[in-house]
Amino acid sequence: MRKLVSSFFISLDGVVEAPDKWHFPYFNEEMGAAVGEAIGATDSLLLGRRGYEEWAAYWPNQDPASDPFVSVMNDTPKYVASTTLTEVTWQNSTLLEGDLADAVNELKSAPGKSIGMSGSATLVRSLLEQGLLDELRLLVHPLVVGQGAKLFPDGSLPVKLELADSKTFSTGVLDLTFVPAAA
Repeated sequence: MRKLVSSFFISLDGVVEAPDKWHFPYFNEEMGAAVGEAIGATDSLLLGRRGYEEWAAYWPNQDPASDPFVSVMNDTPKYVASTTLTEVTWQNSTLLEGDLADAVNELKSAPGKSIGMSGSATLVRSLLEQGLLDELRLLVHPLVVGQGAKLFPDGSLPVKLELADSKTFSTGVLDLTFVPAAA
């Protein structure tokens, strides 16, 4: 069975929104290697509606000659969880239909590498609550952003997790991997 792994750039105050505005001063070779390793362990992506719409508006319009990541993003199979979209048009994208848990379990039972997620905090919370997320990887940045959407806002349901791995980068960023706690 494949694993479903979600990764976030996150601030000390739990903000995951708009990391492009605060994350880059902390990006170095260590983080690049960690992100590259995570991407290399996946062969498909699961996205929520908002993440899909943002990425579908950006990646198809980028030049693959200037950034090799463009081809990776456009060529990788993408599965979109949404109750409001009726179609997806970005290449290699499939709209999941029916019950989310059934659709995710079907993806996880197919052969292949891990299924990656980046962003989609609402979807991640739902998957954690349903016991469908296998790993939550947080790259915790040593700063307080002060505003923005949080991974776990007030009112989130409790979910017990265990720390499975941790590393500290020279920038002070913590690379933390959590798995669901044993019952």
